[in-house]
Amino acid sequence: MPTITPIFASLIAIVFLILSFRVIFYRRSNKLGLGDEGDKSLLKRMRAQANCAEYVLLALILLLLVELSGISGDVVHALGIALLAGRIVHGYAFSVSPPIMKGRVYGTILTTGMMAGSAVLLLVQSVI
Repeated sequence: MPTITPIFASLIAIVFLILSFRVIFYRRSNKLGLGDEGDKSLLKRMRAQANCAEYVLLALILLLLVELSGISGDVVHALGIALLAGRIVHGYAFSVSPPIMKGRVYGTILTTGMMAGSAVLLLVQSVI
């Protein structure tokens, strides 16, 4: 039974919910319906939420596979921390006005680095 991945899945779910609530509360306070209705602040919030959704599913699957493959728990924790930090930094930097470009870059590097590292670890583990 995996014990590390559920911790990071739960924490990242909280990050996703925060991003979702930012969209919901903005919509309600500004009485906005479907789409972004041309509101750039809403669009940024929506894209921050969507970007999180686009990356975390595959990233968490990779993290789970790394954990199940028997790779050191320290490595699994490091990958999970990179993913969590990447999603927090990116989500915040993407959705504020004006966007913080360095934060977006660092968040992207952490997230994609985690995914690439996991993929390489799994390939090496599978081939050897």
